[in-house]
Amino acid sequence: MILTINPATGKTLRTYTQHSDQMILDALAHAHTAQLAWRETPLAERVVLLNRLAEMLREKSEQYARLMSEEMGKTIRSARAEIEKCAWACEVYATHATSWLAEETVAADGRKHRIVIEPLGVILAVMPWNFPFWQVIRFLVPALLTGNGALLKHASNVTGSALGIQKIINEAGFPAGLFATILATHQQVEQIIAHPLCQGVSLTGSTEAGKTIAATAGKYLKKVVLELGGSDPLIVLADADVATAAKATVAGRFRNNGQSCIAAKRVIVQQEVQAAYMHALLAEVEKLVMGDPLAEETDIGPLVNEQAAEKMEQFVADAFEKGAVVQTGGKRQGAYFFPTVLTNVTAEMAVLTEEVFGPVIPVIVAQTENEVVALANNTRFGLGASVWSQDLAHGERVARKLEAGAVFVNGITKSDPRMPFGGIKESGLGRELSRWGLREFANIKTINVYDG
Repeated sequence: MILTINPATGKTLRTYTQHSDQMILDALAHAHTAQLAWRETPLAERVVLLNRLAEMLREKSEQYARLMSEEMGKTIRSARAEIEKCAWACEVYATHATSWLAEETVAADGRKHRIVIEPLGVILAVMPWNFPFWQVIRFLVPALLTGNGALLKHASNVTGSALGIQKIINEAGFPAGLFATILATHQQVEQIIAHPLCQGVSLTGSTEAGKTIAATAGKYLKKVVLELGGSDPLIVLADADVATAAKATVAGRFRNNGQSCIAAKRVIVQQEVQAAYMHALLAEVEKLVMGDPLAEETDIGPLVNEQAAEKMEQFVADAFEKGAVVQTGGKRQGAYFFPTVLTNVTAEMAVLTEEVFGPVIPVIVAQTENEVVALANNTRFGLGASVWSQDLAHGERVARKLEAGAVFVNGITKSDPRMPFGGIKESGLGRELSRWGLREFANIKTINVYDG
């Protein structure tokens, strides 16, 4: 039995029944059958369906936004923005489909050499709860556009969202069975990956979950894409506009109630601007409104559950015991955790060594630019980073020294369907989004023709 619980109220929303092994095998078989026909569907027809999906997402925006807010505590404003981003991604892929999937000609030793992009088959997606629609759409749209089928194993606490995605895909006109949500256990996930009809797996989640899925995929030689955890640095250089950087820090750290893989989880500020930056940062944090995620004025809602808020308490207690100063916040109220800023943070504290999935900002002071870079790269993660400087060339020079999949100069780390997205180190394998993500679950096939 699966329960979905509203983290803001603690009340049970709905109950669902886990799918049997046979139901899951049937879904996989149906997706395979549908995919064999879908791969022959002209690209122009696939594009029409993507544009229709974008329209329908916007039509149902309020319904789906409220569903996400109730299931995992996302503020209603950020939930609406998530649905809009999903619709936009559909349009971006529809616009670029022809060029991103175009065959390429290569001059080699024969009469003709072509590179063609073909689908792999049915791909399994294992997705997290923090962006219930976006994480799925980010995978699903390029997978379907390439000609693949897909199964979704979503986080159980957002089962309503998972089934909502399946429903809207069907209503948009995609072939029946091409995509299906399965209510599966971890053991059943391994059975799917092992099955000959499953050609790959995409996981967004923790590094630990990624290692487990990668081991299973490796055992059965299945293609894998992993978008995992992060501990992204936000760097405030001595020549930064501290007021702008402070506002960006709040936006970058506290979005989605602090529960984002690409949140600004470590702030590194140069000594020269520390005082001015801290003054501006604390002023911005004090403006945040914490409350009912369905209220329009709310900036910070609850964490996904009370256990997640308790984990934040543990991070703060560990840092405090080791000498950190709690400048603001640090308190829990049920599943809510007050926006928190820590200073006097040192390397042995868990807030720097682990991924902190909640509204806590540790601030580190660096004396030199070399120390800034060393501190930023001193992590097992490598997802994103941002650098703040009024000298754009200076900012870019520092950006090129950072070990991360994406670095932003004077912008918070974010995903964009026009740009590849993914990490290095323990933050993942492969890329999502853009033409790079579109080709992850594809057979990049060469056709070589010689004179007879």
